[in-house]
Amino acid sequence: MKIYNTMSGRKEEFVPLEEGKVKMYACGITVSGEAHIGHGYQALIYDIMRSYLEKKGYQVTYARNYTDVDDKIILKAHEAGVPADEYAKEMIKKIDATMSAFNVGEPTIWLKATENMGNIISFVQSLIEKGHAYPTKKGDVYFDVTSFREYGKLSHRSFEDALDGVRVENDEEKRNPHDFALWKSAKPGEISWDSPWGKGRPGWHIECSAMNRAAFGDQIDIHGGGRDLIFPHHENEIAQTEALTGKPFVKYWTHNGLIKVNGQKMSKSLGNSLLLDDLMKQYTDEAVKFGLLQTNYRADINITDDLFPAAEKHLHEFYTVFGRVEAAFPGMGGTNEAIDKRFDECMDDDFNFALAISDLYGYFKEINKKLAAGDKSAAADCAQIRKTYSLLGFFRKSTADYMAAYAARNSEDVPAEVQAIAEERLAARKARDWAKSDELREKLRLAGYAVKDAKDGYELTRIK
Repeated sequence: MKIYNTMSGRKEEFVPLEEGKVKMYACGITVSGEAHIGHGYQALIYDIMRSYLEKKGYQVTYARNYTDVDDKIILKAHEAGVPADEYAKEMIKKIDATMSAFNVGEPTIWLKATENMGNIISFVQSLIEKGHAYPTKKGDVYFDVTSFREYGKLSHRSFEDALDGVRVENDEEKRNPHDFALWKSAKPGEISWDSPWGKGRPGWHIECSAMNRAAFGDQIDIHGGGRDLIFPHHENEIAQTEALTGKPFVKYWTHNGLIKVNGQKMSKSLGNSLLLDDLMKQYTDEAVKFGLLQTNYRADINITDDLFPAAEKHLHEFYTVFGRVEAAFPGMGGTNEAIDKRFDECMDDDFNFALAISDLYGYFKEINKKLAAGDKSAAADCAQIRKTYSLLGFFRKSTADYMAAYAARNSEDVPAEVQAIAEERLAARKARDWAKSDELREKLRLAGYAVKDAKDGYELTRIK
């Protein structure tokens, strides 16, 4: 089995630090707002990785964290007129409910910054004692970046280039403008904890390092997160942890790609953030997963208007085949080791679930042929697909339950006024008036319909 390691820039044979056991950590959500599709995707990716490692026979201890105190949370809490800790607790409840509906597995260990303050303070104090950090007169503590000459090795930058990329926070008491905060002195009215340097709270980067060490010790096998965390967050984690322990912190660094919406990077500033809860009201969790997982996890995903409707359509076709097989060969099941073996071959190549998913189209085509020939092995194929691909979150529902839910979501007739907009858009496309076409697509979306262009016209899908 091979895993792509961001540190080396290549796929490496997976050999854990301790035979048969895997220590795995993934950066979780900063709870300044509700979970968006990027949060759901990242949680899904690392749940799949954990599940597949367990399928391979490893005993996996998987930790995720909640950042439940930081600048954004304090600001949002102030805007809402509630204490920061109450705001964070409420957001965690909402996020947990959304992730539960998305059917993503729980980690072995949940970690929260506010529940690890003693570990964080102890970590910072040890860095000061070793000469890698220093307190200021007003109670801040900074990491001395110049004390760790390997800074930049994860993002493949020279020490000087890495420093140039650091966001500089002005503080006249900093020794170097590139040093980053380990502990922030409290401002009036802010949530704070007592420390040897005065009341304050941790900087973002130190939280993951301290919680990791408390949960796992000095070293772990796999550390994951979005690609946007490579620099400076994960770079800073390495600097802090390795400066303290003198040991390689992580054996395999893994990073998933980012979410784009119609070609643009998803961000609050662009107003194109997709809340996971909103998507779950429109599509099944399986459809959202199927849409997301057709792209290699290290690549960026471009979410277009037809991505999830198309995913729902494919799943409906697959479940339809399940139904036909169940009707033709009631009560029959079985196994097809070749399907499971092929799945493992894909996943052994750096968790290539996108390739494994592409195999489904061929499998169902073959099952249809077997059905036509009265070949009972079609039932074994279906049973194996259900078992194997459930690891990715697919085919966990009974055919009857899926079909009932699908019918309920797609039973409404398209209103005449909506049909008229769709026809007008088709005419605009034939006239190659793309601006008008996009305008009418948005009009359809606002009316509650997604449109997918087809060779002979278009398909409309109700957004619920």
